[in-house]
Amino acid sequence: MTKTLTIPPLTEDLAQVLIDAATIERRVDEIAGEINRDYRDIEEPLILVGVLKGSFIFLADLCRKLRIPHVVDFIAISSYGSNGDQQGNVRMLMDIRENMSGRDVLIVEDILDSGNTLAYLQRNFATRGAKSVRIATFLDKPERHKVDLKLDYMGFTIPDVWVVGYGLDYKEKYRTLPYIAEMYPVH
Repeated sequence: MTKTLTIPPLTEDLAQVLIDAATIERRVDEIAGEINRDYRDIEEPLILVGVLKGSFIFLADLCRKLRIPHVVDFIAISSYGSNGDQQGNVRMLMDIRENMSGRDVLIVEDILDSGNTLAYLQRNFATRGAKSVRIATFLDKPERHKVDLKLDYMGFTIPDVWVVGYGLDYKEKYRTLPYIAEMYPVH
């Protein structure tokens, strides 16, 4: 039986599909393969830290494909103002529970925009004694970077447009779309 992939119809808010579900699945497989290779000789389980809420779908798909010992934890960070603009001030809303001292940590993020959040987390985790802190981001918007960060694992580079789906939302809408869609400009 052949599976036919259908894309749910776009709403009045969504301009176009940028990355379809099949392309996402293939890339997540590739990223998992890279992580499995890079951490194949790990002594303690890798700590995967999902940045809530946007990374949860990427993290779930990614960790199901990992063959290395790992544990999953979450952190909630706020760096956006009420109007959706990035403020540059990062505030921790919920911390992880795993002790990262002497452990390898992989931060799993939905999108690298300014880089403020990821830079903050890298510094914070390093001061807590993490053996290594690497970054896996699903999407990257290079035009928006305000800090220089090394991405260890990256899904897709996208233009500077507002996107939703696969964990990313607009006012809690569209988070569970199986693809990445561009939204029409919000005024």
